[in-house]
Amino acid sequence: MRAVLQRVTRARVIVDGNVSGEIGPGLVVLIAVGRDDVAMTAASMAEKIVNLRIFSDEQGKMNRSVLDIGGGILAVSQFTLYGDARGQRRPSFIQAASPELGKTLYQEFVVALRAQGVRVETGVFQAHMSLELANDGPVTILLDSDKAF
Repeated sequence: MRAVLQRVTRARVIVDGNVSGEIGPGLVVLIAVGRDDVAMTAASMAEKIVNLRIFSDEQGKMNRSVLDIGGGILAVSQFTLYGDARGQRRPSFIQAASPELGKTLYQEFVVALRAQGVRVETGVFQAHMSLELANDGPVTILLDSDKAF
């Protein structure tokens, strides 16, 4: 799995003119499922994200997690995180999961986040979405379950 985490003061995702999910302070998580990912990958990624200390403490140091601050997570599926444009102008998505596996593991990821005790809102899988957010910092973190970066 690959994820882009953005620390936000607020965010929302709109599908067909309607708000699908909305949070105040917390994280926007753009998440992509790889073709070799399994349920354990989704659970591990969820645990890592909710415990990642990227929120400021009283001294202004990144020492608190989304759980520590009582923040929310807006989880949005984005298979294009597996786009590979090395040496070409049109990205290849061969490393992305099939839509069936992608949807299953995206849903398992959301369940795993909620099981950690964090409020989670979502986009709509395979829908065209508009994402609005106020990046806080800005702080943006890249995660890859294969530790490619």
